[in-house]
Amino acid sequence: MLIKVVVGMLVVVALFLAFIATRKGEFRYEVSEVIAAPPEKIFPYISDLKLGGEWSPFEKVDPNMKKEFIGEPNQVGSKMTFAGNKDAGAGSIEIIRIIPNELVQLRLLMTEPLAADNIVEYRLTPEGQGTRFSWSMSGNGGYVGKLVTFFIDCEKMVTDQFRQGFENLKAIVEVK
Repeated sequence: MLIKVVVGMLVVVALFLAFIATRKGEFRYEVSEVIAAPPEKIFPYISDLKLGGEWSPFEKVDPNMKKEFIGEPNQVGSKMTFAGNKDAGAGSIEIIRIIPNELVQLRLLMTEPLAADNIVEYRLTPEGQGTRFSWSMSGNGGYVGKLVTFFIDCEKMVTDQFRQGFENLKAIVEVK
């Protein structure tokens, strides 16, 4: 009897893991909002990794995060490495493409708590008296990502953080 229960549980676990393997691994999370400021006022805050610390919700997770800046600010190749607490994690973010006052594309490499290789994009589009700021992150979570997203709504978690970033950035650029 005990063997049947154990075998049954192993079959259920195997079926669950097989189901997880069939889930989509690629993801793209995006939020867009209008900010009452021109693109040229917003752009320095999204293209300079040091200024990003003034509004990024991710850096506020650990105020004691260790950061190192490499390269020229506002340039392709500019990079920030970081190591924070268990909530902030560790990794690097590097500018891989810039179109002044329009686009900043970054490569986010996480080493802790889980390894990840994602693309983050900030896009500015003039709209009315302001600027539409679109913030996205895309990548492939692999098997572990598939498993995590089965239990946790990562899209909501990430987009909520993006929205907090919008509020932080608005507080800076809409006032100055």
